[in-house]
Amino acid sequence: MDTHAPDAAALSPTALIDSDHPAVVEFVQRHAVGSDDRERAVALTYAVRDGFRYDPYRIDLSVEGMRASSVIAQGHGWCVPKAALLAAAARAAGIPARVGYADVRNHLSTERLRRTLQTDVFVWHGYTDLWIEGRWVKATPAFNIELCERFGLLPLDFDGRSDSIYHPFDKSGQRHMEYVNQHGAFDDMPLARIVAAFEATYPAWRRDEAAMGAASFEADVAKEVQR
Repeated sequence: MDTHAPDAAALSPTALIDSDHPAVVEFVQRHAVGSDDRERAVALTYAVRDGFRYDPYRIDLSVEGMRASSVIAQGHGWCVPKAALLAAAARAAGIPARVGYADVRNHLSTERLRRTLQTDVFVWHGYTDLWIEGRWVKATPAFNIELCERFGLLPLDFDGRSDSIYHPFDKSGQRHMEYVNQHGAFDDMPLARIVAAFEATYPAWRRDEAAMGAASFEADVAKEVQR
């Protein structure tokens, strides 16, 4: 259990965790509902998880593409910017927040992802650390509820008291997610390290980036689960 108290950086806006962006502020005003920080953190987690479709095909590793407010502008995101949005929203609501990362083996993949990434390991998977009732609690707002329901995944519930990280198995008992390496938590998104890891781990990704962006993740997963 991490009870190391946050410093001012965990409440401050950055270029990537842009908690002072008007769209983030407006999002918080609508969704930070509750009588205390725990209730507001729970409400914000579900708002980010379910309000923005998870899409790992549309990855833009530029500062503009990765900042928290871009998820709001686009209406979708993948785990890293969605975790940044939850951190930004929490900070805007006065709740200290960090972004955390781990390498995971994701057993919900698609033929297109396997062909492009040439591995089922996803490096620098993002989650959010929230300071609630005197300790850090992990929340993972990536997979929206519709995706989970359509593809037989167990949705990640969050009560603000226990860490919410991916289940090792799906509803049918098949392998879903395995954490293979922890990078820890950061006050700001370490974008240069994430970009370097992507380029080193997925040499074909840049070549196939445009084709991936034109494809439908949901349609490809639908084909996958019918196999």
